Amino acid sequence: MATPDVHVRVCEQELLRYDLEIKALIQDITECDGPQSKLTEINTDVKKHFHNLRLRIQDFERIAMEQDKESDKQALLSQVEGHRKQMLSNQTAWRKANLASKLSIDKMEKQALLNGAVRQRKMTKKGLAQNASDITENLMSISRMMAQQVQQSEETITTIATSSRTIQETNEEFKAMTGTIQLGRKLITKYNRREITDKLLIFLALALFFATVLYILKKRLFPFL
Repeated sequence: MATPDVHVRVCEQELLRYDLEIKALIQDITECDGPQSKLTEINTDVKKHFHNLRLRIQDFERIAMEQDKESDKQALLSQVEGHRKQMLSNQTAWRKANLASKLSIDKMEKQALLNGAVRQRKMTKKGLAQNASDITENLMSISRMMAQQVQQSEETITTIATSSRTIQETNEEFKAMTGTIQLGRKLITKYNRREITDKLLIFLALALFFATVLYILKKRLFPFL
């Protein structure tokens, strides 16, 4: 072709752009370290670019078939075949990059799960140790409380025993005081009876005295009687 067609140049530029963009996306897939959603997003873009590239190749082939000169036609068809081969090569590289990236992401996810399980196990062991420590502390606290309760019970029992002895001693004192009071009452009764007897004897003595005095006076004053 002495004078390249404008449509051919535009189509070639678009094919080159799609090819470079697909290669860049494949590189992104190769370097993708997750997550899986990011890889899926890149693959969606790659599929769109391959679709557009396929359409551009078909347009380029149509332009080649419309050429008047057989030499121009064959030259363009040769380029079309080259672009198809390049597209197939990119598809192969895409599949390989996808496989490698998926394996890498799966490995990292498994490692992350393993690390998480190890951390969880460590945290569980730490939690169990902490729980055991807390339980031991609680048991020690309960033991101290029980010891305090036992001591308080012993003090209470001692106080009750002391109070019982005091009550018993007071009861004995009351009994002794009751005996003393009863003895005093008997003595008072006896003294009261003695007082009556003494008064009676005094009265009889006075009566005898006055009778004697009267008798003597009668003999002296009235001897004739």
